[in-house]
Amino acid sequence: TGSGKMVFITEDLVRRRAEHNEFEIFSLEEVSLHQQDIEKIEHIDRWCRELKILYLQNNLIPRIENLGRLKKLEYLNLALNNIEVIENLEGCESLQKLDLTVNFVGVLTSVESLKHNIHLRELFLVGNPCIEYEGYRQYVVAALPQLQWLDGTEIYCSERIGASQGLEEVRRRVAEQETEYQRRRRKKKEEVQSKEAGEEKQRKLGFIAHCSQEDQEQVEEVERAFWHTPCSFTPESRLQAHRHLEEQRKAKEADKERKPKPLKTLITAEGRVLNVNEPKLDFSLTEDEDNNRIILDLAVYRHMDTSLMDVDVQPTFARVRVKGKIFQVVLPAEVKPDSSTAQRSQTTGHLVLTMPRAEGEIKVTKTVQRPRRASASSCSTEKNRKTKDSEWLEVDPSKRSSVDITSIIRASPLETSRTGARPPAASDGFVDDPDVPPLI
Repeated sequence: TGSGKMVFITEDLVRRRAEHNEFEIFSLEEVSLHQQDIEKIEHIDRWCRELKILYLQNNLIPRIENLGRLKKLEYLNLALNNIEVIENLEGCESLQKLDLTVNFVGVLTSVESLKHNIHLRELFLVGNPCIEYEGYRQYVVAALPQLQWLDGTEIYCSERIGASQGLEEVRRRVAEQETEYQRRRRKKKEEVQSKEAGEEKQRKLGFIAHCSQEDQEQVEEVERAFWHTPCSFTPESRLQAHRHLEEQRKAKEADKERKPKPLKTLITAEGRVLNVNEPKLDFSLTEDEDNNRIILDLAVYRHMDTSLMDVDVQPTFARVRVKGKIFQVVLPAEVKPDSSTAQRSQTTGHLVLTMPRAEGEIKVTKTVQRPRRASASSCSTEKNRKTKDSEWLEVDPSKRSSVDITSIIRASPLETSRTGARPPAASDGFVDDPDVPPLI
């Protein structure tokens, strides 16, 4: 936001914050709009009627408004804003917790407007000017009997009874301090308005010098004066600091636009191709000698859309553009770009480039067929067939050079062999006596 320009709540902003609710805003029960530099609350009570939790901390909201239709709202966080008065919350019937930490609430009597929020249990006013008032806690405890916690401290029955004693005197002192605070605030506003024009001129001068880079010392002096000059912590000073930082950021962006990034050198003036890996991806470059080709495996992101990649294969190098970032690698040998292929792995998502070499012959690898698994019956049949089909090798007898052992046999057939040695012949006078046992 520049000076005079405000940031509002838009439907697109709310819808982007409703991702957890499938981008539906009408049934949204919780939404976080913190740190969006919002300067006005609007539309929320019409678009998100079902809201129970609303985070609006760390913005530039000066006033509580346009929340009365949120009947189901239970928790409202408005910490770190520019709110000075508690108001316009009577319609939030279900409100249980209100966080106004580090705002500029100086009108302490405005807490009386929370009497109608009968379900309110917790209130945070830490970091507001009103907590410096004498009798601050006693006044709030007495004004809001439904409250159970104030600034993170539980309210006990004894404290509530004590707060009701001497309440008129406390209210009188609070009213006096409030009047004095408002008088000082009006005076500070007048001082800020009188200085605003001159400071705005100095800031613009500083930024012009910064952008043109003609007087860097003057820019540094202006910056040092802005940040080191003491000032009161007011909504105006906080808004001024925010806009100063915003203008500084815009000036830096303008400098970047005027100074475009130098183009990445891919091929030198001498024609030498360089290796480049802007996307910082892992890769492997292998040479397949059997098939005479080069394979590049690039570990691109698994779930990235293929349309975000652009492949360019040249005879001496391969270039892949991944989401606008260039990956380039020099190849170890010359390849055929028109015969190259690019595929994505179905499991890892890697990009695989297969590039046939321009020289050399492709070696065809013979595939070895696996033996078929046969059943037991077929195996036995095969064995029997082999046994029956086995034949002796026929050799020409005239070509034999060794001894023929097949002819070493008697002419007549051999008698049946007997087991044991033949007994010696008996003598002439031998008489066989059957009663004598045979000799062993």
